[in-house]
Amino acid sequence: MQHPNWKIQDIRQQIKVIDGKKSPSMVIINARYLHSILKKWIEGNIWILGDRIVYAGPKMPTNMEGTEIVDAAGKTIVPGYIEPHVHPFQLYNPHSLADYAGQTGTTTFLSDNLMFFLALNNTDAFAILDELKELPFSFYWWMRFDSQTELIREHNLFTSASIKEWGERQDVLLGGELTGWPRLTAGDDQMLYWIQAARANHKKIEMHLPGASSRTLAKMKLFGGDGDHESMTIEEVEDRLLHGYAVTLRHSSIRPDLPILLKDILSRELDVFDQLMMTTDGATPTFYEDGIVDKCIRVALEAGVEPIKAYQMASYNVANYYDVTHLHGVIATGRYADLNFLEDELNPTPVDVLSKGIWLKRNNERTHSLEKIDFSKFDNMAINVNLTEDDFQFSMPFGIEMVNDVITKPYSTNLHTSDGDLAEDHDECYLMLVDREGKWRVNTLIKGFADAIEGFATSYSVTGDIILIGKNVDAMMLAFNEMKRMGGGLVLVEDGEVIASIPLTIGGLLSAEPVETIIEQEYRLKAALKERGFKHGDAIYTLLFLQSTHLPYIRVTQRGIFDVLKKQVLFPSVMR
Repeated sequence: MQHPNWKIQDIRQQIKVIDGKKSPSMVIINARYLHSILKKWIEGNIWILGDRIVYAGPKMPTNMEGTEIVDAAGKTIVPGYIEPHVHPFQLYNPHSLADYAGQTGTTTFLSDNLMFFLALNNTDAFAILDELKELPFSFYWWMRFDSQTELIREHNLFTSASIKEWGERQDVLLGGELTGWPRLTAGDDQMLYWIQAARANHKKIEMHLPGASSRTLAKMKLFGGDGDHESMTIEEVEDRLLHGYAVTLRHSSIRPDLPILLKDILSRELDVFDQLMMTTDGATPTFYEDGIVDKCIRVALEAGVEPIKAYQMASYNVANYYDVTHLHGVIATGRYADLNFLEDELNPTPVDVLSKGIWLKRNNERTHSLEKIDFSKFDNMAINVNLTEDDFQFSMPFGIEMVNDVITKPYSTNLHTSDGDLAEDHDECYLMLVDREGKWRVNTLIKGFADAIEGFATSYSVTGDIILIGKNVDAMMLAFNEMKRMGGGLVLVEDGEVIASIPLTIGGLLSAEPVETIIEQEYRLKAALKERGFKHGDAIYTLLFLQSTHLPYIRVTQRGIFDVLKKQVLFPSVMR
């Protein structure tokens, strides 16, 4: 990656600080800090000019006129934390999640571009990315090669020209995550070409290989895979390391595997911590109530991982893997001034946070909020669709059954569905996917979602299309109309009243509210769904993954009800 921001005149000013001809903007004295390359705690002073460390070591600057002096005696300083696998659209948006994350020491994201790619043209998406780059927070991005669902117009979106434009951006560090990898084994040379082009531009390729066999791992390595975050057992960790993959351990709202994996790594005395990273994998908001990457570090420390190794997994290892140690993960000359001040190394949630030389937090209090950015590139969700009784036709002999939060399979039913009102003595509900432009619909049944939900509507989905679930057609219609009135979001209704809702006013996909507010809204919605029979762990991920064809066994998509294993549409969507 080339140098990002510092112009020639900036660098000349930084040199003047070293020469004593200019004073630094800040000097941190009595600093006990982690040196990621030496892998030890050292003591010294850290000089900062603007957003960059110009010196870290035993010396003091000779010119300190107007310099802010920060005495770090009694504290421990570590590099800002890096989240290497972020889906910044789980109700929150990239800006609001970053603003929240910075308060607990996560100052860098490697973020999924899927929502931008599907909802916006590249020019508009890049305008938002460029605004985000100006904040005192570091954003890097993935470039997707597949939609992880079945789109009617996928061939118009995923083109070589469009993907090339993403690949030319310096803030795009990886291709993936590659949920559509079976296309490679099936002979898709177009996808293989995109992977090769990405690697030629020095991008890493992140795979998505849950339960993959050793043979599959070998094949994907030959195709160009560099890393994977889907290990669920210690054997899967070892198998990936055996084939030379970088391994990211997951601690998310769906798969909180990190504690067990780390304990197993320690019990087997595997000296591999310099090959490991940690991620929360785009968890839903309530999972973040007690932290983000600092939460992962805390899990690692509690599992018995040595502190330096735990902090390296959350900073230096990520920067080293993505070849950005000249900017991140090291407290030394030339890097961004991203510093977390801890009470001690056993308490990873910082009391003070410095990000690109800006104090985000001091003495456990927020001191800076990220400046607002313009999300108006996302069209307001002005839904002109008016559903009618004719749209609520459910006559299929089978439906979709939930095995767990995210796995669904087909099931046969002889349920009488024409009355528009299902009984509550079973857990079958109506399910509809409706084009947000009103061109088509898919009608079926869903079993195992809940047994007492009258009407539920959401524009939160992979594609931004509308999902309706419920026992009563009139209630589903009411929820749909309320969602339209809100401009998009999630709405649960009962007895003609809204019981819980989460407005998503950014294109009907993302909330404009702070993460703290979304956490409260999500708690209320999840509690209301649970009271009405939702028995799984994460309803938000359930809704997102109903369309996701990287998971077995059957999905509801724009093209219709789709069999993932057979790769065929069982029942096509109906044109309206």
